[in-house]
Amino acid sequence: MEKTIIIGTGPAGYTAAIYTARANLEPVVIEGFEPGGQLTQTTDIENFPGFPEGVDGNTLMMQMRQQAERFGAKFISGEVVEADFSKDRKTVRLSGGEELEAQTVIIATGASARYLGIESEQKLIGRGVSGCATCDGAFYRDVPIAVVGGGDTALEEALFLTRFASKVTILHRRDEFRASKIMADRALAHEKIEVLWDSVVEEVMDVEKNEVTGLKIRNVKTDEISELPVHGLFVAIGHKPNTDAFKGQLEMNEQGYLIAEGVKTKTEGVYAAGDVADAVYRQAVTAAGTGCAAALEAERYLGNME
Repeated sequence: MEKTIIIGTGPAGYTAAIYTARANLEPVVIEGFEPGGQLTQTTDIENFPGFPEGVDGNTLMMQMRQQAERFGAKFISGEVVEADFSKDRKTVRLSGGEELEAQTVIIATGASARYLGIESEQKLIGRGVSGCATCDGAFYRDVPIAVVGGGDTALEEALFLTRFASKVTILHRRDEFRASKIMADRALAHEKIEVLWDSVVEEVMDVEKNEVTGLKIRNVKTDEISELPVHGLFVAIGHKPNTDAFKGQLEMNEQGYLIAEGVKTKTEGVYAAGDVADAVYRQAVTAAGTGCAAALEAERYLGNME
């Protein structure tokens, strides 16, 4: 039986691995099928402390992984598909059928941004297509960009992006926002924001530059196709926390985010770190902070058991 299993990587999982490894908890880290998480798709990160010139997301995650390995963390490929936290021995089962037991578990499986799912969009994620305005907005100074969505999050992101972009076009498939009235009023009144109602993205154009150069837009009422020249597309249609494997084992809210007090779930010895329990901030640095906190809590829990 292991002392600590960490499920998921990214800044939360890797930070938890660094701290638990340094505490001699000999953590086993289950990497999932996307080691390093969403940041591996980000070419430039300018807001992570310690990198004044910015850092490539994949490079940052690889350096975190190497740091955890240096202190003795063990990494296993695979994805957790089922868990049993009802006993003192916490059990997780991997997609390949392997079962692992541990005294403590840190869940850092993150939350995946919902995208439109069209091929041209997927090809340009991290190269002009983003699911996080606060992460990437500063890269789009004085250029036109677009935001897809009609809820509070989409309008908040659009308003935030007006700090940088020359113009922000909101694309919404309906003829009115789902957002609160106050957010809708703010967006509609902003001089940099234009709204294209009844509109969906048919294609993200890159003109062989491997970066966003425009969008093909379809009006859902008339089927008319038009082109919108933009340098960035921000998709703000929600996030899905990666918690399916823990249904029935841990408390979640309606969206599927794990409910925790700080990083402690209601199940002793099980901790939630990063975006899997954070629907508000969703930043690399906040995820890393909760990874640290979860590791410290796991260390205290094991110390009290002894």
